[in-house]
Amino acid sequence: MTLGDPMSDGDLRLDPLAEGHRAALKAACAEDLEIWPIYAISYDPDHFDASFDRLTSRPDGQAFAIFDGGELAGMSAYLGIDADRGVIEIGNTYYVPRLRGTGFNRRVKDLMIGRAIDRGFRRIEFRVDRRNARSQAAMAKLGAVREGVIRAERITWTGHVRDTVLFSILSREWGGKSGVA
Repeated sequence: MTLGDPMSDGDLRLDPLAEGHRAALKAACAEDLEIWPIYAISYDPDHFDASFDRLTSRPDGQAFAIFDGGELAGMSAYLGIDADRGVIEIGNTYYVPRLRGTGFNRRVKDLMIGRAIDRGFRRIEFRVDRRNARSQAAMAKLGAVREGVIRAERITWTGHVRDTVLFSILSREWGGKSGVA
């Protein structure tokens, strides 16, 4: 089993993001147009296609389409995959509004973190815009350690110079599920 193989847990399924997911993901991302200004990259209808193309062509990434039952519910990705160092980032996560605050994120991250650890990664990182309080709270719920703020770390699609909060989970700290499913 490789890092990019499909994952599942009951009615939750993560499939490698592919061209066939484009239209449904575009519609899902359009369900919350207010959220995109606090994301580094926009998947709003005006920017979706270019952002999707960049995400699916990253040589150091593996993106997933996330399904709740048979319905496409969002996306997430492994980014900055560095097997030699044993470090990987999970990010570029978006869920349709109805699934936020329901425990859905925990289920997705349990699969992704477990899979990364099973594949030998020792450090899983999460990078969150300082302005994104909801995502920071989600990282705390996962048990990720807030390591600090990387000041002026990137320029977002809006031109905002972003301070990024860095969180991590080390393999020895993880007590979640295995990502073998």
